[in-house]
Amino acid sequence: MTSDGGSPGAHPSLVPPSIRTASDGSPYPEREGPGFEREIRAMFASIAAGYDWFDHVASLGGDFLWRPRAFWDLDRFRRGSAPSRVLDVGCGPGHLAVLAARRFPNARVVGVDFTGAMLERARRRALPDSVRDRLAWGKANCLRLPFRSGTFDLVTSAFMVRSLSSLPEGIAELRRVLTSGGTLLTLEITEPEPGWFRALFDSFFDTVVPWLGRLVHREGPYRYLPESLKRLPDRGTMVRMFQEGGFTPVEARVQSMGIVTTFLAGVPA
Repeated sequence: MTSDGGSPGAHPSLVPPSIRTASDGSPYPEREGPGFEREIRAMFASIAAGYDWFDHVASLGGDFLWRPRAFWDLDRFRRGSAPSRVLDVGCGPGHLAVLAARRFPNARVVGVDFTGAMLERARRRALPDSVRDRLAWGKANCLRLPFRSGTFDLVTSAFMVRSLSSLPEGIAELRRVLTSGGTLLTLEITEPEPGWFRALFDSFFDTVVPWLGRLVHREGPYRYLPESLKRLPDRGTMVRMFQEGGFTPVEARVQSMGIVTTFLAGVPA
């Protein structure tokens, strides 16, 4: 949804004065503004402490299932040997990176995020040595990844691409760092097909999620969340964008009646 326990957020006084805020003083990114990337970074820094807690509540527990299911989808999409070099972009507190390290016991996994507070939570995760020793964390922006072209066999992200200032540039950069024959896994919130469930989903996202945000003094981030979803292209358009970015084949596999989609994209060998 957005991505460890503790209080749900930082005090509004810690928000830089140049950042747009909601009525409770929490960061409220303005996508069309010149400081969008700075505002996104401030927003995620402000909610890092309560990120997981709020996700579990706002997703009604669905986030416990969506990431493992994405790897189940990956197993049925990819061919060849297991990946040995994995990159998780926009890793947040590290859920997807840790799942990758557990799923692929011979792989080295790098998790990157451009928010220091999120990375600190990832580094503090309690993990067995067999997993921790194969994980590395670093600060990086998805649009300017500090890796050579063709470095990774698998690149993953969860609930990240909707917050990119340029989706085509982000797709190009994810493609660049993948090796020939590599795979991209992108997990993202999406809208269900039109109908009663779509109406229920929109009502929940547009009304209940911002209300929950106000309860924990994080109105801005959780007003931004439904807005960011409406800015994300639909599944068919996303598939075409991955194809235009040099990926083939590309598949979109829905979860939970379409409220989450696993996008899987291959790099030609």
